Amino acid sequence: MRKRVILLAATLTTGLLTALPVTPAAAAPSRLTGDFNGDGYLDIALGAPSHQVGTAQQAGGVVVLYGSSSGVSAAKHTVITQNSTGVPGTAEEGDLFGGSLAAGDLDGDGYSDLVVGASSESIGDRDAVGSATILWGGTSGLSGGALVPQPSTLSEWGDFARGIAVADFDGDGKLDVTLTGRTETRLYKGPFTRTGTPVSNVRVGELGSTTGVIAGDLNHDGTAERIYPFLVDGDEGGDIRYFTWTGSKYAMKDLPNADGQPGSIADVNGDGYGDAVLGDPTDPSQYKKSGHKGGQISVWYGGPNGPDPAQTPTVIHQDSPGAPGAAETDDMFGSSISTGDINGDGYADVAVGTPGEDLGSAGEAGAVTVLFGSASGLTTKGAKTWTQDTEGVPGGSEAWDRFGQSVRLIDINKNGKADLVTGAGGENGYGAVTILRGTASGLTTDYATFISARDVALKGYADFASAIAQ
Repeated sequence: MRKRVILLAATLTTGLLTALPVTPAAAAPSRLTGDFNGDGYLDIALGAPSHQVGTAQQAGGVVVLYGSSSGVSAAKHTVITQNSTGVPGTAEEGDLFGGSLAAGDLDGDGYSDLVVGASSESIGDRDAVGSATILWGGTSGLSGGALVPQPSTLSEWGDFARGIAVADFDGDGKLDVTLTGRTETRLYKGPFTRTGTPVSNVRVGELGSTTGVIAGDLNHDGTAERIYPFLVDGDEGGDIRYFTWTGSKYAMKDLPNADGQPGSIADVNGDGYGDAVLGDPTDPSQYKKSGHKGGQISVWYGGPNGPDPAQTPTVIHQDSPGAPGAAETDDMFGSSISTGDINGDGYADVAVGTPGEDLGSAGEAGAVTVLFGSASGLTTKGAKTWTQDTEGVPGGSEAWDRFGQSVRLIDINKNGKADLVTGAGGENGYGAVTILRGTASGLTTDYATFISARDVALKGYADFASAIAQ
């Protein structure tokens, strides 16, 4: 009997495969990253890593909500597990399939695919080695899949595929994949065949134990950098190193004064260079000298050579002038980060998850703060915090909801404004997702959408929406 895995939000268990009809896409696929059925509208892929499949608790699944001009709804969705037709492997207890997600067209057919991590997948007698599966996009959305080649050197409890990023890392116009784990990080060069075979795959050296990755173009050269945050003795805030393509090879660079684990890259100040927004959610302590009580975020602005390590970054926490709320121990401000242009002004805005936020007597009810980009960088001007107690937001704040556990800014209805998708993995013990629309004046609760794990037929303590595909 394999050991039961416990997630942050709760102990979880869930299950059935559900597949509803999807509106056929146009003949020519959109080629948009995140559009799995090619109809021109971006879709939302949500992890439910503790979905119970049959009797297999915490086997895991992925829920896809298909976008349209009116947004998304539970009526147009698919649930995919390792027991789904054409998906390799078998749903087993504790696999946590869906714990990490990243989207991109890996085989070049014009339909976005989805890479799904199962960081606790066991191989033979080795527990929690970890694996990654590609689910293929097509006219009817995601279906079938292939395993990403798994290194033979992975060790037990290696948590491989805990972090996933998809981007063009070498400028050849083909999307590549990187997977992280406690004992090994790999880079897979695209394109991939339908058997999951890449052009090549290599171990990424010079890294310690890392379970996350952030990807984006920091120097405006048309290729994405790979930021690998990891913890080291003497720098418990997280050591930040990234790899950049020189035209013939990858070079590793350091941001020695930066701290954080989650993050996102986008052009916050409109200068044409991607900026790294890093979340540092844990409180300072005798073992961690950096950060601010309740958590903070920092913005490291990109340039022709990437972020200048000597720059003074923009740092924002809940005690910053103009920031809503107040910093409290264990708020976890910055534990999830996403970037996108909510108001359509050309500057990337930032959504910051604070899943540990207490609201009245409701501990860890959770919140999301939206900060706006500008020519001078990220600012607290117009900043607003959203909770399930905010007027017009569906539901109500309850203990252990962890609203803001995951966040994603994405233009679902194709109106040029990014919408906020936020997960509350502990909602009612099994999870839910809330979508607020973006407008020229910011987010609105008009047409707000709330979808729970039970609305999409997930079972057990699903931890639904604890992960959202980036």
